[in-house]
Amino acid sequence: MKIGVPIELKNNENRVGMTPSGVFELTKRNHEVFVQKNAGFNSGFLDEDYADAGATMLETIEEVYAIADMIVKVKEPIEPEYGLIKPNQVVFTYFHFASSEALTHAMIDSKSVCIAYETVEDTDGTLPLLIPMSEVAGRMSIQQGAKYLEKPIKGRGILLGGVPGVPPAKVLILGAGVVGIQAARMASGLGANVFILDINMKALRHVSETMPNNVISEFSSEYNIRKHIKDSDLIIGGVLIKGAKAPKLITKDMLKDMRPGTVMVDVAVDQGGCFETTKPTTHQDPTYIIDEVVHYSVANMPGAVPYTSTMALTNVTLPYVIKLANLGWEKACKENKDLAKGLNIVKGEIVYKEIAEAFDLEYAAS
Repeated sequence: MKIGVPIELKNNENRVGMTPSGVFELTKRNHEVFVQKNAGFNSGFLDEDYADAGATMLETIEEVYAIADMIVKVKEPIEPEYGLIKPNQVVFTYFHFASSEALTHAMIDSKSVCIAYETVEDTDGTLPLLIPMSEVAGRMSIQQGAKYLEKPIKGRGILLGGVPGVPPAKVLILGAGVVGIQAARMASGLGANVFILDINMKALRHVSETMPNNVISEFSSEYNIRKHIKDSDLIIGGVLIKGAKAPKLITKDMLKDMRPGTVMVDVAVDQGGCFETTKPTTHQDPTYIIDEVVHYSVANMPGAVPYTSTMALTNVTLPYVIKLANLGWEKACKENKDLAKGLNIVKGEIVYKEIAEAFDLEYAAS
């Protein structure tokens, strides 16, 4: 199979779809890999590294899309890429269709085969291709939140861990999934007082059993959220519903109950965000303020640490890429139920129910 790895065009997206090590694993299996020149530069991987691994380097993104049977990338295609995607071409990446009707229609029109990292699902219900980036984003949410709590950036002017004689910050985390657990580890390690809310009692028991004493689990309800936001300094939104839009757990009217300079980090922004006032931002312009509350909602947070993120991503995507390359997408998805759940749009038809429901479009059961 011919596999293409283009440069990511999304704002400040420094990751790349595959490491040279991943390229080597494919070329040794007699697949051809075409990498756009400088695709890996911002992640710390040079063109020579890819060439040494057996890749053919191409000058332009147009050349990569034109020659490839399968595109392997990181983020969803953006408008300049829509016209480059060919009928029957496999595109394997994070799509997050439920947050973009324009992208959904563009991929329907392309007649391509869209396999989304974020909906590939193990038999135990976990999302193996989303987990490493959720781990990165969860940890980063605390780093970024701590920074934006600083007064020059309009935060409350509070140090997350406090100092002797001065109490630490209070961190409220919505969701005890991968993002929430990683955020709690980071925040508690810095000495903050952490409250983590979820409706899944199994997840809350795991928090209670594994987290230090400064992490307190509590059942998530509107009442409890409204109670905690009044004195929280940093609020992390880490709620995920597979393939669907995130629920709005904090509404605009709740902002008036928060203290000026409170910081909200919405890690769920790729799925529409779990705060009503969330709108996607970029690494270049990451924050905005509504009712004196600082909002951080960068849609590709792990792109700021591309070396770590690219390595972690290739570790989990490569086995699936190899299956797709060896067998073709139809046979690979037939033999691998995990991978089959990654099918979102196939040759103009939506085959993932939650995407059809998000935009009231026709659903074609796969």
